[in-house]
Amino acid sequence: MQEKLRRFKLSNIKNMFPRFLGRLIVVAWVLFTIIVIGWIFIASLSTTKEIFTNKLLHSGLQFKNYIKTFQLYNVGRYFLNSTIYTVTACIGVIFVAAPASYIMAKYVFKGKNVVRLAYASAMGIPAAMIMVPMFMLAGKLHMTESILTLIFIYIFTSVPFTIFYLTGFFTTIPNDIQQAALIDGCSHIKAFWKVIFPLAQPGIVTVTMFNFIGIWNEYLWALIFASKAEKRTLAIGLQSIVQSMSVTGDYASLFAGVIIVFLPTFILFIILSNKIMTGITGGSVKG
Repeated sequence: MQEKLRRFKLSNIKNMFPRFLGRLIVVAWVLFTIIVIGWIFIASLSTTKEIFTNKLLHSGLQFKNYIKTFQLYNVGRYFLNSTIYTVTACIGVIFVAAPASYIMAKYVFKGKNVVRLAYASAMGIPAAMIMVPMFMLAGKLHMTESILTLIFIYIFTSVPFTIFYLTGFFTTIPNDIQQAALIDGCSHIKAFWKVIFPLAQPGIVTVTMFNFIGIWNEYLWALIFASKAEKRTLAIGLQSIVQSMSVTGDYASLFAGVIIVFLPTFILFIILSNKIMTGITGGSVKG
């Protein structure tokens, strides 16, 4: 009896150890992230001298760092550009990918497996592989410095993942809902936009948040197609601030710029966290 009890305790310990180790790693990573972001935030409210002498906030809160970043380094313009690119692209992605995802989830047609394989394969194509052809195509169309070029690139490079994600989410919506809408006189298009699309809101919000983070922080495409100062994104603008550090040494303004880049995605995640979690769990039921 004692031997069985001992084996039972040992088996419980073995089962609990991986879970404990996993939780410990997550807690350690969260604490590390909070400390790093907290230090950057405090540094953005200090002077450059205080940063290098490890006397943060010694002279009080330096909100002028943020004012200087907007005025001297033109971050306000970069922020507006990033907002235009990101919001327009996210809306365009949903407009293209949501109907396609629903068709892939609910309809049977010839070549469906080929289409599924095509967009699944597209997710694995690195940006560097299509960068030169895209630049040559934009050059022939005289659109290398057009805002629309970068927006279109963001849309169509985000569509494969969005279709992949939303297809699994639309699969969880019962077919009876669409049938009821069709019986009530809706067309297939109207039934989707008026009935099905609102029901998919958690999944739409979740995948839009993923796309927003990816586009907001994107650097390489913006470097090629938005190189002019008046069309730069925040990521490119932040890089220009980093390059100017060799001349100005204004690291306090640099950290202020980092916070400005980070803050929008952080605020959106906090506001939409419940819907994001609902969308993640909902889309994982069937896939």
